[in-house]
Amino acid sequence: MANRSNNGVSPVNHHSEYYLRDGNITFLVADTLFRVHRHFFEVESQFFVKEFERAPKEGTSDSSAFRLEKVTVDDFAKFLWVWYSPSYRREHKPKDHWLTILELSTVWQFPEMKKLAVDELQKLDIEPIEKITTYDRYQIDKSLLLPAYKLLCKRAGRMSIVEGEQLKLHTVLGIQEARERAIRSAAEGGCRSPTSADADDEELERILIDVFGLKGHNANRQGTQPSGKPDEVPIINTPGPRANGGPNGAKTSTSGSNENKPKDNKTGGSVCNPTR
Repeated sequence: MANRSNNGVSPVNHHSEYYLRDGNITFLVADTLFRVHRHFFEVESQFFVKEFERAPKEGTSDSSAFRLEKVTVDDFAKFLWVWYSPSYRREHKPKDHWLTILELSTVWQFPEMKKLAVDELQKLDIEPIEKITTYDRYQIDKSLLLPAYKLLCKRAGRMSIVEGEQLKLHTVLGIQEARERAIRSAAEGGCRSPTSADADDEELERILIDVFGLKGHNANRQGTQPSGKPDEVPIINTPGPRANGGPNGAKTSTSGSNENKPKDNKTGGSVCNPTR
């Protein structure tokens, strides 16, 4: 269904799924109108509670909809899907789907929705570098990164310059320190020409918990740091002050570990045999 926008010129459309007859709040995203239930936004998000205070007293309509910027029609529909799909826990959505929900729940201050996105991302196979940069950007509990840190410590070869530039400096230095301590631990355990991969798993975990300050954290707990706040929020065009922007992740340029270890001539790996 097509209607006229506020200026009476550009045609707008009702969203095919999320323009609900019994909805009581209307949003305009690009050229598409969504009419949904205000309760979902007010029950959790202080951001929207404040925005709705500026809503017309007579309520919103197609001609007075809240305009959401810096979000696409598809992404807003993904966000609404969590509330309006009773089978969302049984649907296996891809990584990008949950990254979208993580992004919007962070910038619009929906802490429970953010925890849900993290829970679902924890079930997926995400490359260590991407997982670390994502969790850093959205200030997610660092203890959930322990498996990713372990993979970087145990893999063969140094971290590339490109990978190092994606991570924060303290993360690069932390991985390097953990690798060096893991090598020493393996050597003390009797390995000949050890690498960081030769360290005992439990010992490597203890090293990483110490290096990254994860003491007191339960590495298996899922959730977010309660103190995490978004740096910026998408613009909503309503009367009064505007909020804008999107979260940023700091990046630094550095190279990775500088260790060179002897290789076994047959396997190409390290030689880790107890000394006699």
